[in-house]
Amino acid sequence: MNEIHALHGAPKSRCTFAIISHPDAGKTTMTEKILWFGSVIRQAGMVKSKHGNFAKSDWMELEKERGISVSSSVLSFDYMERALHLLDTPGHKDFSEDTYRTLTAVESCMMMIDSAKGVEAQTIKLMDVCRMRATPIVTFMNKYDRDALDPYALLENVETILHIHCTPMTWPIGDGVDFKGVYDIVHKQIYMFDEETDPRTPHILAAHNLDAPEVVAYVGDTLLTKLKHDLEMVSELLPPFDRGDFLAGMLTPVFFGSALHNFGVKEVIDFITDFCPGPKPRMASLFPYTPEAPTKEISPEDPTFSGFVFKIQANMDKRHRDRVAFLRVISGRFKRGQRIFNTREQKEVKISTPLIFQARDREITEEAFPGDIIGLTGRYAIGDTFTEGELLKFSGIPSFAPEIFVKVNLKDPMKAKQLEKGLRQLAEEGTVQLFTRHTFNEKILGAVGMLQFEVVKYRLEDEYNVLGEYTPYPFIGMRWVKFTDEKQQDKFIESNSNNIVYDLKGRPCFAVRSEWDLKLVQDKNPDVQFFKNSDYL
Repeated sequence: MNEIHALHGAPKSRCTFAIISHPDAGKTTMTEKILWFGSVIRQAGMVKSKHGNFAKSDWMELEKERGISVSSSVLSFDYMERALHLLDTPGHKDFSEDTYRTLTAVESCMMMIDSAKGVEAQTIKLMDVCRMRATPIVTFMNKYDRDALDPYALLENVETILHIHCTPMTWPIGDGVDFKGVYDIVHKQIYMFDEETDPRTPHILAAHNLDAPEVVAYVGDTLLTKLKHDLEMVSELLPPFDRGDFLAGMLTPVFFGSALHNFGVKEVIDFITDFCPGPKPRMASLFPYTPEAPTKEISPEDPTFSGFVFKIQANMDKRHRDRVAFLRVISGRFKRGQRIFNTREQKEVKISTPLIFQARDREITEEAFPGDIIGLTGRYAIGDTFTEGELLKFSGIPSFAPEIFVKVNLKDPMKAKQLEKGLRQLAEEGTVQLFTRHTFNEKILGAVGMLQFEVVKYRLEDEYNVLGEYTPYPFIGMRWVKFTDEKQQDKFIESNSNNIVYDLKGRPCFAVRSEWDLKLVQDKNPDVQFFKNSDYL
């Protein structure tokens, strides 16, 4: 296991992982059960609750009302001699931007699949992102206490659609009302499904001999015959677990169970703790940051501190109207009060109150090591890199071109400042993208999905006391524009003033009303560069 050594002693090995899934596959429920095992909470919450016992990771009022996750949560705790950082990500496609950015901060993922449905659309997209970074994937087939697909069909479904080899570590015995538990393939024992069992000490039945009387009595003749046949097929057709292939993102170990009933959860979290990797080297660009800039591998063993911001969250504490940047430590040792350099702003800052998290709950930490996630309060941006040494910029944090747009009209003109502040803060954390019209000073929001606008409307009312009207705007896309000189820029803006907007950083963009419209302006301005996002500006 990869140990990160401090200057004074050796901290626990880090494991930073995310849970990914299609909506309603049980991701947030699984998060709560893992936190229970980590002794973070005394009672696991529910995504939807009538009694106020909501999931710890769903801390926004909107999440509690809608029963969905709209923002990634960071949850840190110790388990079996490892320091775990669990990132619970939104499953809904409208919030995929937040999920994609979060995946740049982790070393491994747990993939949740609804056993009645198999692989679904959002899981495919998330797997594509994981594949680009060769992220190790652990798979949990959830909801086997309900009617489910045949386990072998599920494995074939994963291999065919997600293009990753499967190695089952456990195997289900029945499903739905006939669900008896799972067979541990490695240790040859049966974990007996019993809703009353303490998950920390499950009822275990030795099963080296499947014909033993106690096994036959518990499983039953019909299910036992199927179990024997299934295990024979597994041994002949599926590869054994190979840690090298797992760490390369080519093979996924598969577990079966029920997150709702806390069955099979301990086995999967034990596996993650034992086998998932610690901090790995990251590539960074050297100053100046251009597409042609030289790159350098930054090792977690490098004594010089470095890290990057992958997430911004405003108003986690409404009493203080604060704004927290989530920083993933890549190398070195960070100490409270340390001065570090923001390479974007070319400015040194002193971090006096670094935070660690349990969703919205927080406390000040004295130090942090590679793999840790800490919170910084201040005016930072997604993608900011902090160092003690070279002027680095960690790459791979995705940005997205908005596809739908709305105009915001303020109902109370006296609250223009609150609107400006609210929209700016929500845009800075990546909830939406904010643009301002060149000619009319209109506030235009861009997003990937309509649900993002609902979140903005809700949070503006709840957190900033601002009421607005949101009307669709006839744009189909946005292009950031780059010019050879200021004279060319002025001429282009003057000629296309009705289509010019400015992004959050004041950079000009061409608002696209139709593909024909875009092609026409590109043909007229061959020396102007058009970009779908702002990565290379």
